[in-house]
Amino acid sequence: MSHDDRKRAIGKVVSVAADRFVVEMHAGTDNFTVVGFDDVHYVARLGSFLMIPAQTEYVVGEVIGLRERDATAPGDRGDFDRAGSAKYLDVVPVGMLPMDGGSFRFGVSIFPSLYADALYALDDELDRIFDTDNAIEAVPAPCQTPGADRFKAIPIGKSVVFEDYEVKVRLNEFFGGHVAVLGNTGSGKSCTVASILQTLFRKPTEHHARGATFVVFDVNGEYHEALSPLAKPGRIGVKRVVLDGTTAGFRLPHWFLEMSEWELLLQASERTQLPVLRTALGLTSLFHAKTSDALALREHFIATCIVECFRGADGDGSVSKFQRVVSLLQKYPTKDLNMALLNKFGPNMQYGNFTGANGQALFLTEVRKKLREDVPLPAYTRTPFSFDELHECLDFAILYEEAHGNRQIRDYCSAMVTRLKSLQERVEYAFLRHEGTDVASAPSDLDFLADIVGLDAKGTGYAKCDQIIIIDLNSVEDEIVELVSAVIARMLFRLLRRAEPRNRFPIHLLLEEAHRYIASTPSRFSIDATKIFERIAKEGRKYGMFVMLASQRPSELSKTVLSQCSNFLVHRIQNPDDLSQIRQMTPFISDAVLKRLPSLPRQHALVFGTSVNLPTTFKVGQASPRPRSDDTAVVDLWFHEEGRMADLHLGPPAAEPDEDDFSDFV
Repeated sequence: MSHDDRKRAIGKVVSVAADRFVVEMHAGTDNFTVVGFDDVHYVARLGSFLMIPAQTEYVVGEVIGLRERDATAPGDRGDFDRAGSAKYLDVVPVGMLPMDGGSFRFGVSIFPSLYADALYALDDELDRIFDTDNAIEAVPAPCQTPGADRFKAIPIGKSVVFEDYEVKVRLNEFFGGHVAVLGNTGSGKSCTVASILQTLFRKPTEHHARGATFVVFDVNGEYHEALSPLAKPGRIGVKRVVLDGTTAGFRLPHWFLEMSEWELLLQASERTQLPVLRTALGLTSLFHAKTSDALALREHFIATCIVECFRGADGDGSVSKFQRVVSLLQKYPTKDLNMALLNKFGPNMQYGNFTGANGQALFLTEVRKKLREDVPLPAYTRTPFSFDELHECLDFAILYEEAHGNRQIRDYCSAMVTRLKSLQERVEYAFLRHEGTDVASAPSDLDFLADIVGLDAKGTGYAKCDQIIIIDLNSVEDEIVELVSAVIARMLFRLLRRAEPRNRFPIHLLLEEAHRYIASTPSRFSIDATKIFERIAKEGRKYGMFVMLASQRPSELSKTVLSQCSNFLVHRIQNPDDLSQIRQMTPFISDAVLKRLPSLPRQHALVFGTSVNLPTTFKVGQASPRPRSDDTAVVDLWFHEEGRMADLHLGPPAAEPDEDDFSDFV
């Protein structure tokens, strides 16, 4: 043992077992404090480490208990001498660390002998234990900037166990997996997330994290103030889009929705409504297609609907059915089926019939020439279409089913038609609806996604312009939050799955208040975002898509998503169900560590996972500026002089939907 090692010895090992050591501290130790050659060390903190030499390595032990006097020693407590009593530390072995450099490894292969020295740990040894030494490394070739460096590990706060020691997480392991930030409301989760991102993007020297992409689903509208100051021209870009229920803010074209999402949104029943909806969505693509096969298929559907309109048109409603045929030929004319063909046989628009005796029969004879056998149903290709067109296509699909003998299908689909009408009229869905010129001016799905992930079109490619994209969802309800988060996450995941080369554009989805839309129980809304996030949690790593979720109720989160998280930052948690959930998902964490959670102060957290070798408690670095999540100053706001005006701007009340608007969604 070196001379310096002898100078930092605090005691001797007096008991050795496979799972526990006992260290008797040197006589004269005052209050478990040791004056070392470099500083004064308080070594009796639970969770601190001791280094015990064993041949060419140190056995690393964690302090789990401390006491004065051996519990097995005889004697009467009445004559107990506190000043001269022996002090003992209970230590569990956690791993081995080479003396002359090298990496920490778990497990103990060589046990110390009796009366071996126990040493306090130095900062460089802690870096090796946590594997965070050389936190900043030189950028390798082909970098052209002399002296450029980059983060290998980033500090996230100060240890509460080791004085002034920076707790760091390895960047590749931390952001190369899913992360969960958990804790009671007011425990500091938002500040923790903001602090980590501020540390990451405030790197003072080259290279900056220009290739990072964080899409923030900000359901409380709190991150803009904390993250927008990070924007620096030529370095980091921060963009914020606000979804406020109007057409002036964030827009999501409705044709970006997949078939399954339409099915959920309109709550289409599987046996009757679902086939009709699929046909209607396919028709929206068919009526905009230009190929010869598509034109022939379009004529077949139009001809089928025309024949059905004239079936039994002599009674009530004959005029309306005739007008439906006219509307069909005016809006979707083809080379052979158009108004010229109808006019050829003398239509009487007022009475809904033909002036000639055989006009209808002759017209239908021409129309039936366009009918085909064994026609495949059109596929939904997400070609841009308006909501009005979807209404018409849904009517055509019902007519098509009626023409094939299903006479009650219109009654069966009436509820779905009502839901579609409600969807078109509800104010909160204005961001989704596109009509008229909106359809033509809407971006393509690729341009939409490029904007979401901060890419700007340049020439034939894209350049990175924004690293943080905040989608502010504070003004909308959970129903809209689920829809927007599910569709955007699904579209981004599909984009990365199809990208070549694979896994070269990492995207992190920051999910604030994740329990609201990634729940363990089925969603009470039409769109269930949990399914896509569960798939991303299970498969996203291989494509470069990761989630960073923040929640105050881990017991209400999807167990699948939580089980796939590889790193955890856990703040104060007191609810027994939440504590039980954490205990179940982290069986390798000792009860002694978990028992700290209910008593953690604000802005303190326990970090564990693949990015740190050993769990440790730390005080989170101060976020500056802070997110808009401060506590309410009740005393200041309650007690004031008479006549003081409220410091609050009240905008116009949001339009509440009528009761009938919700009746079909219950």
